[in-house]
Amino acid sequence: MKAFSFPALLFVFFAAGCAHNPDPAASLAPPLAPPQAEQVLVVSDSVPLPPKLPEIPVQSETKNVDEYGDIEVPEKVSEEAEGEIADPLEPFNRAMYHFNDKLFFWVLKPVAQGYGKVVPEAARVGVSNFFANLAFPIRFVNCLLQANFEGAAAELGRFTINTLWGVGGFLDPASNKDINLSQRNEDFGQTLGSYGLGQGFFINWPLFGPSSPRDTVGLVGDAFLTPYTYLSPWYAGAGTRGYDMVNDTSLKIGDYESLKGAAIDPYVAIRDAYVQYRLKKVNRKGGSTPAEDSGLPKK
Repeated sequence: MKAFSFPALLFVFFAAGCAHNPDPAASLAPPLAPPQAEQVLVVSDSVPLPPKLPEIPVQSETKNVDEYGDIEVPEKVSEEAEGEIADPLEPFNRAMYHFNDKLFFWVLKPVAQGYGKVVPEAARVGVSNFFANLAFPIRFVNCLLQANFEGAAAELGRFTINTLWGVGGFLDPASNKDINLSQRNEDFGQTLGSYGLGQGFFINWPLFGPSSPRDTVGLVGDAFLTPYTYLSPWYAGAGTRGYDMVNDTSLKIGDYESLKGAAIDPYVAIRDAYVQYRLKKVNRKGGSTPAEDSGLPKK
């Protein structure tokens, strides 16, 4: 009897233990409504990553952006580099423009036309050559000041040849093809410009016409190198300068009229033409030749 009761008690004990412990397989089943969990991407070392695409800089409609995302501010271009000039004295300059314009049409042009009818063109060209040869010190000294020694040597050679074999400068044998020494039209205003001095602002002087503070100083400097400045009495030098202007105008009648007639605002056209002309002469190495200067406003 005792042998039978022991297995019976052992069976009851295991039955009670299984009633308190659920099936292990059932405990591994997921719940009916599992909570949302973040997906974690586990990348194995054995799987290669896709190549990284190059970054494309973002272009703004109004600003340039470099590869680092920084805004590039464009370098400001000066007005003079663009061929422009400030004009704070425009009311005065316009008044002087109208004064010079009336002086040209009422005095200078009629006198030049009458002079041209009396004096043959060949003689007037000879007078122009003479005054150009007389202005040799201006060109020679300013070539030296600009360290343009080749130009200075050419000017010295031109002056020697034209003075000796050109009948005092009335002829220009130095420009012949065999010699081919071109004139270097350098002045003190160009010298100051070659040193980096800007034009500043626009000035329209009575009688002298378009200019700037730099070129006004240049006019004074060139006057000291002009031989007829030292003629006595003073009006002898002024008369010589006036005759040079009349002779020069007689050879260029129609140039000013063409420029004025083609412009909507002649004052602005002449101002801009002068600024471009002076800027081109300052930036050009070795000056310019008379052929390049023809038809342009004179300083």
